[in-house]
Amino acid sequence: MHEYMRAIGFSGGITREKFKKLVSLVVRDSDESRVVSGGEGILRIEYRKFFGDKIGLIVRGTFEAAESGEDEFFIDYTVPFLKATAISSTEKITFERYAEKECYAGICDDYRLGMPLIFYLQNMNEYLSQSEPVEQRAIDIFHLSLSALSTNGAIMMPIEKNKEEEELMKKRRRKREDLIRKARLGDESAVENMTIEDMDTYSLVQKQSKTEDVFSLVDTYFMPIGIECDHYSILGEIKDYSESINKLTGEEIVILDVVANDMFFDVCINRKDLKGEPEIGRRFKGEIWMQGEVTF
Repeated sequence: MHEYMRAIGFSGGITREKFKKLVSLVVRDSDESRVVSGGEGILRIEYRKFFGDKIGLIVRGTFEAAESGEDEFFIDYTVPFLKATAISSTEKITFERYAEKECYAGICDDYRLGMPLIFYLQNMNEYLSQSEPVEQRAIDIFHLSLSALSTNGAIMMPIEKNKEEEELMKKRRRKREDLIRKARLGDESAVENMTIEDMDTYSLVQKQSKTEDVFSLVDTYFMPIGIECDHYSILGEIKDYSESINKLTGEEIVILDVVANDMFFDVCINRKDLKGEPEIGRRFKGEIWMQGEVTF
């Protein structure tokens, strides 16, 4: 069973038999489905069922000719998901297939993060149904809506800032985005300026961390974690939040609207895995599996 099933409310021990029944329920009583041709007489199909507000399970598989001569449905894998609600980025996105199975990662070059953002593509069948390969399109801008699942998170108090400090931080972020953009275009002076800024920041944080808590110095961060490319450790401000109940298990799910490094996305986490009480203005610190839905 998928590690992040508990994030959408399936934290209890699910036996193989119960999991089969769950998959059968999604296939039999799906809320959405999409079929695309897989070539050589194979049809790839995706079933989606919601078990609460914006949370659900995807079952992917293929219809293939069996020995009896009739088409038979073969299940490939299941994916828990959180339906994203807002546009997170409109920057250029490229797509690559994962090695072990038919699923895809999106790679977004968003200057706000200072690194390529890699996410698991939710609407794979829509991507495969495009009349021409997306990589060959002339239009490089897509609407990307990000969401994330988490199994480990905590609520932290905000850093007190006045309006002048907030404006100063925004100016610094815009300046850094501009430096990153110029550096990627080959501007050597931009690379040197970024290096000097990073060294100054590191020196300042190292000096102040001796007398202050590091999370009173660092307002937000977004960085890769572990060996899987679409997993991140984040610290971001909570802009809004809501609660959802898994209709099948009755488990409580917390859905947070988070902004980290100026990147907006939704995070869902099982209430059992969240330490602290969420409030608007507080911060969420946790490890996430990033997903994304792209409007083609």
